[in-house]
Amino acid sequence: MIPYLKKYFIKYPYFLLLVVGSFYLLFWSPVQVYAQLLPSPDTTDKKSQANEPAWPSDSLGRRTPRGTVRGFIQAIAQKNYVRAAYYIRIDSTVQNNQNGVVLARALEGLLNKNGNIYPYSWISDDPGGMNDDNLGPTLDRVGEATINNESFDLVLESIQGPDGGPIWLFSSETIQRIPPDIVGENLVPLVNKVSPEVLEEYNWMGVPIAHWLAVLLLVVVVYLLAWGIIKLILFLLPSIWHKSRQEPIAGIIRAFSLPIQICLALWFFILGSQQVGISIVLRQRFSTLTLIVGLIALLLLLWQLIETIANTFQQRMVLRGHQAGVSAVLFLRRAAKIAIVLLGIILILDSFGFDVTTGLAALGIGGIALALGVQKTVENLVGSVALIADQPVRVGDFCKAGDIIGTIEQIGMRSTRIRTLNRTIVTIPNSEFSTLKIENYAHRDRFWFHPIFSLRFETTPEQIRFLLVELRSILYAHPHVDPNPARIRFIEIGADALKLEVFAYINAKDYDQFLEVQEDLFLRMMDVVEASGTGFAYPSQTLYIARDKGLSEEKAAEAEERVRKWREKGDLPIPNFSTERIESLRNSIPYPPEGSSIRTDNNGI
Repeated sequence: MIPYLKKYFIKYPYFLLLVVGSFYLLFWSPVQVYAQLLPSPDTTDKKSQANEPAWPSDSLGRRTPRGTVRGFIQAIAQKNYVRAAYYIRIDSTVQNNQNGVVLARALEGLLNKNGNIYPYSWISDDPGGMNDDNLGPTLDRVGEATINNESFDLVLESIQGPDGGPIWLFSSETIQRIPPDIVGENLVPLVNKVSPEVLEEYNWMGVPIAHWLAVLLLVVVVYLLAWGIIKLILFLLPSIWHKSRQEPIAGIIRAFSLPIQICLALWFFILGSQQVGISIVLRQRFSTLTLIVGLIALLLLLWQLIETIANTFQQRMVLRGHQAGVSAVLFLRRAAKIAIVLLGIILILDSFGFDVTTGLAALGIGGIALALGVQKTVENLVGSVALIADQPVRVGDFCKAGDIIGTIEQIGMRSTRIRTLNRTIVTIPNSEFSTLKIENYAHRDRFWFHPIFSLRFETTPEQIRFLLVELRSILYAHPHVDPNPARIRFIEIGADALKLEVFAYINAKDYDQFLEVQEDLFLRMMDVVEASGTGFAYPSQTLYIARDKGLSEEKAAEAEERVRKWREKGDLPIPNFSTERIESLRNSIPYPPEGSSIRTDNNGI
């Protein structure tokens, strides 16, 4: 039996929460709680307390709005309507007048049937009341009621007592809103009308037994109703919205289902308890519990969303083989859950009336001290998150980070390791690595081929034209050179040479293949330079001891003759080659060259 109940409570946690809450209300006598949504007089600064007048305590506890509401609820729970009348302001004689008792009973009936008082933690426990409610310094809103489908606020008013201290009472404007004909049978709630008389005769904690049973029945009904509505929505949603079956949307829907079910059941419970006329005394006992249930629903929603989002990112990182990303997601998920737990504890303690101000101050000081102690660690964690989110490099990429060139071997939560060209390992903290200028060579699609040839000053213009044509032809004809763009231009008459610029991109799968293609291009271009009859210029002045043979007049004449023929035929491809000429030259150079040991029938491609 015990394992079955345990399994059921794990599957239906909200039912467990409501059952435990019911036992809490049944067997735990009411505790004087003072929630600290606003600082209470006991926790205010001692200096400000010294400046406040020392009033004697009020025997009815009416110094604060919360004390007035609590005292009125306790009085009607004891059926002491004479005492309850002292919490109502009508005129100066009401406390000695039977009308005060009648109006106290009327206010109780209104609250039972059509009224609601805020949880005690929402009501000010300061003699000055709540100053930010836009009602003025002497008025405080403590609830709401409905008469003839018209809602109005339940307001307390502060008056000056005989000793000069503040006395908070239900304002005369609020009491005047209660119609005279509401007294009598109109005040009998529905639960009293349908329950046996024997259950109305016996009270427990100032509330008829019928109301306690009605609350327990209402808990079960609202839970089943909310559960059924959520199950129906989850059943119909996939047929209406097809994306709801796909992740991560399906996970987000699952994350919302239980918190929404709790909130829906809580809303049904609050609305139903008011409609059936559950005693305001009993509903006020449930006020703290309902507030806590709402907080738990909110925290549970945040918990579920963090779990769903973290699982989604974790699966993506696993598919990409990004182990550092998986570690970062796990760390962030754990940190977020710890934050939710701490937030939940603080909010629940605050709802029960514990002073959390001192704890928050200590937590803040401890957090500052901890942050100063682990500042570098936090910076590295933030840097790792930035690397994972931006992904400038991945494991295995060849890159340059700052002045370090090498291959990424590991991206951890604290640091990144790079294998340098000297085969050493360099470890860089992520806080520093994420701020470096990173050049990633692994993701380039082409290699830049950009030599500048310096020719001797004796080179004639016709020889330069010959070189421009023949060198460009090599670029267009080579199968590993991208023709767009591929150019060779005469760019400068320098102090020591005539310069030709080569600009092209080489298609290669890796750097080794790029070096092979570049080597082949250099050799072919050297042959062309030699064939033109000129040569490369020396980078500095040279003194010739031997007799200079000079340039080849025969080769120079041949080059000039070929240029003359191109000009006569109108076929000189300067400044640009025609599209037909480019197409005719494409892939016409055999590569690898003839005689190479790696040459294949498919031209080495």
